[in-house]
Amino acid sequence: MSVSLLAQNLHGSEIIKIAGEINELKRQGQNIANLTIGDFDSNIYPIPTPLKEKIIDAYNHNQTNYPAADGMLDLRQSVSGFLKRSLGLDYAPNQILISGGSRPLIYSIFLAVVNPGEKVVFPAPSWNNNHYSDLLNADAVIIPTAPENNFMPTADDIRPHLKGAALLALCSPLNPTGTMFSKKDLEEICDLVIAENKSRAVGEKPLYLLYDQIYSQLTFGEHKHYDPVTLRPELKDYTIFVDGGSKCFAATGVRVGWGFGPELVIENMKAIVGHMGAWSPKPEQMAMAKFLTDEADVNSYLDDLKGKIQASLTALHEGFQEMKASGLNVDSIEPMGAIYLTLKIDYSGKTTPDGKVLKDSADINFYLIKDAGAAFVPFSAFGTGDEVNWFRASVGATPLHEIEALIPRVKAALSKLK
Repeated sequence: MSVSLLAQNLHGSEIIKIAGEINELKRQGQNIANLTIGDFDSNIYPIPTPLKEKIIDAYNHNQTNYPAADGMLDLRQSVSGFLKRSLGLDYAPNQILISGGSRPLIYSIFLAVVNPGEKVVFPAPSWNNNHYSDLLNADAVIIPTAPENNFMPTADDIRPHLKGAALLALCSPLNPTGTMFSKKDLEEICDLVIAENKSRAVGEKPLYLLYDQIYSQLTFGEHKHYDPVTLRPELKDYTIFVDGGSKCFAATGVRVGWGFGPELVIENMKAIVGHMGAWSPKPEQMAMAKFLTDEADVNSYLDDLKGKIQASLTALHEGFQEMKASGLNVDSIEPMGAIYLTLKIDYSGKTTPDGKVLKDSADINFYLIKDAGAAFVPFSAFGTGDEVNWFRASVGATPLHEIEALIPRVKAALSKLK
C-alpha cells in the first residue's frame, strides 16, 4: 500500500517525539517538569467561571445543532465590540469569521490567498507556517532571525524576499519566543508591504499579511502589543488577523477562534472552513458571545491570569539569569508576552557523565529530560537548524513551585557536563 506524495512528505512533530520520551519516563515513575506544551493545565488555570456557567446553560437550553457557517451572529457582534474596546480595531460582523480555534483560520488563510508554487514568507522560529506551506506545496521562504532582536524579524530581514510573494506570515507576541514587535520595527515592515503592493500592476493579486495575535491580551510590564492596521490603516485591505479566546481565557479546549480582515477574503475562508467542518461548537459560541460583553468579568479574569503567568515566567527567567551569573553557558530573554520564555542552553559538543557527546539541541533537551527532569522544546521544532541552541519553555501547564524546583536540577545537570 502507498499514500499520497503530500502525506509522504509531511514532517512529523518534534514536540510529539519529545512528549513520547516524557510519557515513557513518567510511566517509569520519574517526575518531569513538562514545559513543552503550549497549553494550560485547566486545574491550575481554569476558564473563567462565568464563561463555564454560560457554556453549561447553552447545553441545558439545547443549543446543540449546527452553528452558522461564519459563526453565530451574536458572537461575531460581541467579537466586533471586544476588538473595538480592547484593541481599537473596527471590524463589522461580516468581516469576522468564527472557527474551532485558530488553526483552521490559519490554514484557511493559506488556502484562500496562496496558490501552489507561490511564495510564502515567514520567520524562523515560528509556529506551523512551514507545515501549512508543505500542505499547499507553496514556496516557503524562511527568514532566519537573531537573539539580538529577540528572534523577531526586521524589515531588513524581510525586504529581499517580498517581490512576488503571495503571503507574509507574522505573529506577535510570538510563539515560540514570547517576544514582540516594537512599534518601530512593525511600522517598517508595514511600509514594506505597502510599497510592494503599490509596485504591482492593476488586477495583480496583492501581497497579503497574515497577522497572528492570539496572545495579544497576554502582555507584561511596559511591553505593548501593536498591530499593522492601527499603525498603517491603508493595510486594512490586505491584513488578515488570527485571534480568539483560546489563550487569553485559558480556553484551548473550548475551541473558539476568530479571524477578521477584508470581507472578500473572509467570505472565501468561510467556504473553506465550512468544507472542513472546522466550526466552533454552537454552545461554546453562544456562551462566548455573552461573556465578551461583560467587560468587568473579562478584565478581572485577564488581570488574574496575567499576574500568575508573569510570576511563572519571571521565576524561570530569574533562575536562568542566576545560572548565567554563576558561569553556566545559558541565557534567557525577559518575559514580554504569551506563555513562553526563550532559553539559551548552549552545550553542544559537551560530554555527559556516561560518555555521550551532545551533538545538537535535541541531544541537549533529551539529556535534561532524563538527568534534570526538565523538558523544553528546541527551536528546531519551529523551523531553525538543529545547531541553534535556543529553546521554548511554556509555563501554562506547570505550577509555579515546580518551575522553581527545576532550576537547581538543571544547574546540577549542566554542571556535570565536560
